[in-house]
Amino acid sequence: MLELIGLLAGLTVGTLVPWTIPSQYSLYVAGGLLAALDSALGGLRARLKGEFELGVFLSGAIGNAVIAAFLIWIGQNLGIPLYLAAVVVFGTRMFQNFAEIRRELLTWRKNRDKIRRRVQTGEQTVEPESSGERPA
Repeated sequence: MLELIGLLAGLTVGTLVPWTIPSQYSLYVAGGLLAALDSALGGLRARLKGEFELGVFLSGAIGNAVIAAFLIWIGQNLGIPLYLAAVVVFGTRMFQNFAEIRRELLTWRKNRDKIRRRVQTGEQTVEPESSGERPA
């Protein structure tokens, strides 16, 4: 619910405040926007899977924005459109995150019912160990 309130507040402020971006910063803003959208979709995916960690989310969002800005800055200084690398990477990751979100939402009820049946019948599930070693 908090995410929806934040989204609505951001859309409202963005619509009501007359603010323009100078053209020399447009590539940087576009890169930052792509980084933000990628991080938002990644955070939503992690939350749906129950794996969300704020530190991971914030470090990813800031790191992605810094890398995108650096690529754009280097590209402008070299005269090469390196911003396209950020567009391709963030675009690909956004599509991957969207696919995982869609899959999670479509299989949520099925997985919930499967877990409920296991609990009702008392069926035990064995979790594989994370160390990679087999138990003796």
